[in-house]
Amino acid sequence: MSGHSKWANIKRKKEATDSKKANIFSKIGKELTVAVKTGGSGDPNINSKLKDVISKAKANNMPNDNINRCIQKALGDSNSANYEEIVYEGFGPCQTAVIVEVMTDNKNRAAADIRSIFSKSGGSLGQTGSVGYMFEKKGYILIENSGDIDEDELMLNSLDNGAEDFVSEEGYIEITSLPENFSKLRDYIESLNLKVEAAEIRQIATMKKELSEEEETKFQNFLDKLEDNDDVQNVWHNADI
Repeated sequence: MSGHSKWANIKRKKEATDSKKANIFSKIGKELTVAVKTGGSGDPNINSKLKDVISKAKANNMPNDNINRCIQKALGDSNSANYEEIVYEGFGPCQTAVIVEVMTDNKNRAAADIRSIFSKSGGSLGQTGSVGYMFEKKGYILIENSGDIDEDELMLNSLDNGAEDFVSEEGYIEITSLPENFSKLRDYIESLNLKVEAAEIRQIATMKKELSEEEETKFQNFLDKLEDNDDVQNVWHNADI
């Protein structure tokens, strides 16, 4: 292992270029649009899916004006693209297990693009269920801890509000829950006005695959290609990087 911090990707996100941030905001904007249309409302107090996406947007530092603009556009534009949600499973480079969540208005284009990225990186797409059994769906919240948080109190109250696991290390607190308890837990955490770095439902690998430093570089290049694709919303994997 190269000894990278467990939270290296969080640090990379903070240092993202303007173009990377614009890409992230564009993807979240698409999720907001779908959440409004499928939920039938632009009110997060009524539309629970929209509330989840708004939390994700705020954790990614998306400005409130951008969030509200996306919601209003979705409410007023009946001719906007109809996005289809698709999940791909497969093996990435170094025999890593990978799940790719896509939101697209052209599933043929998306399938061809994802297949190409896998194959050119030394991996291959698999059938539905080929790697899914290696993951568990969990509510996931990551908090930056500057040292002024009463961790014992936060842990006890988090458990009372649906948390399943609570880990504190390297300046961050990681809290997970069952998906059905995520909304309650997230509402509690948000009420504390803490620095939330992530708040979403994730596919978490039950067992990690260790990579050498050379393999990490190869795998990170593969991740970058996936995340740069406009149709890709989320990428989950079992690589220990």
